[in-house]
Amino acid sequence: MEKIILLSNILRDKGLPVSIRSTKDAFSAYKIFKNRPELREALFSVYVKDMRHSEAFMDAYNEVFGVLDEENDESSGSGKGERIKSSEEQTPGEVTEGINIEDLAEIQPEIQDIFDSRTDESQILDRDMSTLNTFDPEIFELCRRLGMKIANRRSRRLRRSKKMRPDIRRSIRRNMKHGGTIIELMRAEPRERKSQHIFLSDVSGSCDWISNWFFCIVYAAQKTFYRSRFFDFDSRVIETTHLLDEDDLYDAFRNLRESRIRNLMLHGTSNMYTAFSDFLENVNFTGKSCIVILSDCRDWAGPRKDGIPESAELVAEMSEKARKVLILNPEPKKKWDVVDSCVSIYRDAGAAVKEVRTLRQLAEVIEGL
Repeated sequence: MEKIILLSNILRDKGLPVSIRSTKDAFSAYKIFKNRPELREALFSVYVKDMRHSEAFMDAYNEVFGVLDEENDESSGSGKGERIKSSEEQTPGEVTEGINIEDLAEIQPEIQDIFDSRTDESQILDRDMSTLNTFDPEIFELCRRLGMKIANRRSRRLRRSKKMRPDIRRSIRRNMKHGGTIIELMRAEPRERKSQHIFLSDVSGSCDWISNWFFCIVYAAQKTFYRSRFFDFDSRVIETTHLLDEDDLYDAFRNLRESRIRNLMLHGTSNMYTAFSDFLENVNFTGKSCIVILSDCRDWAGPRKDGIPESAELVAEMSEKARKVLILNPEPKKKWDVVDSCVSIYRDAGAAVKEVRTLRQLAEVIEGL
């Protein structure tokens, strides 16, 4: 048991998500295969949930069991013929090397504590998204998990909203005939909210990488958005909603990048006036639509009148036609309204602006839509 616990701790230090259940399963596998060459494969199947962690597992296994395997090879003659007791034959609570398997809960932290202690993931969540400019598979996986968490929470919230809670006002009125005694309990009818969500992602040079993670999170959470649509824009608008139907996130992201290359939308310059004009002219939406725009609110190439970007008039038109226009700004608030930033101008036009400088902030805003 001490060796299994040591292996679990080493794997946890290497970044693998090792739970109490995994350690118990590994101990059961060890009791079955400890004198057999299949031990490594058995423990591998218990601990490794992602093939990217296979090398870390091999290093940890060799560190813990390397000497033990050599000793078994040298003394294999004396060990042959001995039958190993299976887990069913072990008595409950059997102690191996002085440690009871039921004491694991006191020795090992809970799985949530394990994830919370993984500083790498926490640092990525709170790191400025403008610095996450590599195709790191771990970041993709993190965005996928964030999106799934958002989808689960939104689904739970939807289910709660459909529960018919007691309507006190109607109940009192109905029970007036009973002298005010509540005999017939009236329940409120659930509100039907089917707001279409339209996502506009700025893919100009200043927001290029940030728009990638935005797409990944929306991709994973899309099932809980009613008739959602996704668009890329710099000086024009390109619809990429069909990419959300891809079965795999990596395929969707690869096709997204190819679409941007094909439409010459990599590291371009934003002209929000022509982009928003194109959007209003070609995209139909109703008063129940929620328009979510990822942008740093810097209309680099758009025309201005008296120092005010003309794109503000188009934002005002969107705000008038749609239920809500929400701008997600990846810049820190201290940079808002500095130089050519027009956050206040867009706010005056009717848009709400929120800071989404980190993945955590972005996920929280999307969850609240």
